[in-house]
Amino acid sequence: MGNRLSKIYTKTGDDGSTGLADGSRIAKNAQRVDAMGSADELNCQIGVLIECLNDDDEMAPLLKRIQHHLFDLGGEFAIPGSRVIGDGHIDWLEQTLDQYNEALPPLKNFILPGGSLAAAHCHMARAICRRAERVVVALGHEDSINPAARHYLNRLSDLLFVLARCLARRGGAQEVLWEQGQ
Repeated sequence: MGNRLSKIYTKTGDDGSTGLADGSRIAKNAQRVDAMGSADELNCQIGVLIECLNDDDEMAPLLKRIQHHLFDLGGEFAIPGSRVIGDGHIDWLEQTLDQYNEALPPLKNFILPGGSLAAAHCHMARAICRRAERVVVALGHEDSINPAARHYLNRLSDLLFVLARCLARRGGAQEVLWEQGQ
């Protein structure tokens, strides 16, 4: 791949619009741009989470794979009508979710974000993922979207919750349980 961005600033967005990958321009506050930005923000937070892990951590490769999926998802939003995320992505998330959830004790209480720095960052990624899902639902009300994109974000937030639980329990640490009335 050659130099794609030899000049970072173009000044074309100074009017409050941004270019989509198909060449069209839309307002920077359009729901589609919000969806693209939410996927990017989630990808960044997962990058922060990866940096909290040891180099040999078994979660790192799966989180990096998710980063690639999220980049594809953002690209899908940048090209109206395109479909990159599909059932295979969702199936992989579900299988990974089942694998990690199997080792956890059943939930008997609500959990607060925390338990370790990595778990807290994973909970933050989960919260961003839920917001991204809401943005994509809103986009679907005004424009045609790939339903698999919404399903992917829904499953991903579930997986991030389970991974946060696993991270909070590592090394003998504990999950932070919600105590009613505190």
